[in-house]
Parts: sequence; C-alpha cells; structure tokens
Amino acid sequence: MPAYRSSSWPLAWMWAGLIFYASLHPFWPWQWPVQPPGQDWRDLLWLPMSRYTRFDFWSNYLAYQPLGLLLGLAWLRGGLPPWRAGLQATLVGVLLSLSMEWTQYFLPLRVPSRMDWALNSAGALTGAVLALVLQRLGLLAHWQRLRDGLFVPHGTLGLMLLLSWPIGLLFPTPVPLSPGQGLVRLATLLDSWLAGTPFAGWVPLPTPGSTLAPGIEALVTALGLLAPCLVSFVMLRRARHRLVTLAGACALGISATALSTALNFGPDHAMSWLTPPVLPGVLMGLILGGALAFMHRRVTATIGLVLLTILIALVNQTSADPYFALSLKAWEQGRFIRFHGLAQWIGWVWPLAALIFLMIQVITPPRPRPPDAPQATSPTA
Repeated sequence: MPAYRSSSWPLAWMWAGLIFYASLHPFWPWQWPVQPPGQDWRDLLWLPMSRYTRFDFWSNYLAYQPLGLLLGLAWLRGGLPPWRAGLQATLVGVLLSLSMEWTQYFLPLRVPSRMDWALNSAGALTGAVLALVLQRLGLLAHWQRLRDGLFVPHGTLGLMLLLSWPIGLLFPTPVPLSPGQGLVRLATLLDSWLAGTPFAGWVPLPTPGSTLAPGIEALVTALGLLAPCLVSFVMLRRARHRLVTLAGACALGISATALSTALNFGPDHAMSWLTPPVLPGVLMGLILGGALAFMHRRVTATIGLVLLTILIALVNQTSADPYFALSLKAWEQGRFIRFHGLAQWIGWVWPLAALIFLMIQVITPPRPRPPDAPQATSPTA
C-alpha cells in the first residue's frame, strides 16, 4: 500500500492526550503511594483488582478503541505491513494504559486496577484489528478517493474540531447546543498568573450576568448549532454536501444534548431541555446554515468569525440557573467524574479553537487547484 500523509497521526495524539487527561484528572493531590506492611515495592507493579460496574466495564473498553484504530490507520497509510501496524498499535495502547495505571498510585483520588489495564488493552487490540479489517476490505483507499472529492485541503484541525464537538456537548451547558464558557476561566487563570507582576489587573474578567432573554437565548442556540457547520462548510467543496452536514449536525447536537440530560436526570427527562426558546433557535440555525451553504468558503469563514465571536461573548455572559448547577454537581461528584474534566475543557475551548481555524482559512492564500482535482458544482469551492 502506498504511503500517504495521514491525518490519523494528529488525531491519535489528540486522543492519547484525552486519555492522559481522563486517566489522571484532577491531577492532585500528588503523594508517594502508601505501601501495605509486608508488601514489597515490586508487588505494586502487578496491579490490584477492583470492584466493577457495567459503566466502568464499557467505558474502559471503549476508551482505547479509537486510539488503536487511529494508530493502526496511521501506520498502514505510512506503508507498514499490516501485521506490524496492528502489533505496534496494540502495544502502544497496552503500554500507555499500564503507565497510566502505575501513575495513579501517586493520586489518592484514583484507583489503579488490573481490570482497567486489561479492558484498555482489549480496546486497543479491537481498534487495531478494525484498522486491519478496513484496509483488507479496501475501505482506506475508498476513503482517500472520497476525501479528495469532498474536501478542500484544510489540515487536520478541522477534523479534530468536528469529532470533538459532540464530546463537548456531553458536559451540561447553560444554553443548549452552545458550549464555550471557558473565556471566564481562561481569563481568571491568566489573571492569577500575572498576579504580583506589573501587569496584574490588566486582564478584563467577564462577569456572567442575569438569565438571557428568550430571544437572545434562541440566537445563542442558533449560533451554537451553526458553529460546527461553519467549520465543515469551509472544508467541503459542494453545497449539497454542506446541507447534509447541516442536517447531521442538528441530529448529532440534539442526540448529544439529550444523552447528557438523560445521564443527569434520567431517560424520562432526556428532552426536557427543549424549552420554548430552543426550538425557534434550532430553526433559525437551520435557515442561516442553509443560506451559508451556498456561499464561497472564504466568505463563509469571514462571516463565521463574526458569528463565533458573538456566540463566545453571549455564552460567557450567561448565568447558571439552579438546574444547571444540579447538572454540574452530578458530573463533578457522580459517576461521570472520570469524564468531567475532559468534556468540560473540550466544551470550554471548542469555540475558541474553531475561531482560530476559521481565521487561518481567511488569512491563508488560496492554493492552486491540481489539474486532476474534482471541479466544484457550485461557486463555493
């Protein structure tokens, strides 16, 4: 198989970073592990067993599957023989999981487990095998042809944003479909770093105000739905494919928000977030997205910079109601604690990363079209 420059590499690095964060969160307090009397230090290398729930079982097994899949795809597209690509992908997953479990000895809030390591390793193996199956069926070559026909050259940041958007929605947001309340946290963190320096107090700290008016809440919902669409619109060549992604983003956003609500309040309340301002906001987002789908991609990116700036400004002025505070408590103290920091940070920084991506698309000079590149069917390429 010929070698390609694969976007699987940065995606694999991103997923490994997410695993690192989820495995060691909250990163404190660090202390030397307490050794039971009569136990040799070498006994700690053989991890203990721990009690398990069905949630623990599936979360540990599924967490490492994308890593094994991405690493397997990256090495296959790099030209390695299938057996070696699968073996290396599995070994990386096994060793990463083992190192995370050993490191958890130094965090009293985390519990190292031999079963965690076994399930993580099985997940990495499953992902690696899936990569081999995809290559065997010829789906990798088909994906390369499909990608060349669908997407303009855009780098990997766009794909990372699209894949991580639903993860950010799993953490409860004050306005449905609208993550991005990280500006206050980032400004507070920067202000603390500058304390005691001549620049202390220079950072403007946004202060959340009162609950948004229904019309503004509908606007924020519409902009939240448009955010991933703006990223995909500057990546796709044809208007009809943009309309498909608009519908897909709507379905995925509603599903992720319903899942988050169901996990917090039970399946009977999965759609309770569909308040009167939300439905007009979703409709507004679909109408605006349908109009933007037919515009030139650089014009779309420019408009997207304005819309995302408005979204970030409005979301960071939103105050939390009692139900939102209850949702946060369920994540921070309940069984979702392993994913609390991961989903929270993705939701906080996602609009800022999307803003950077659109800015890059605006300032980057257009590349000349290769002679054999597919021609666009509308003036959007």
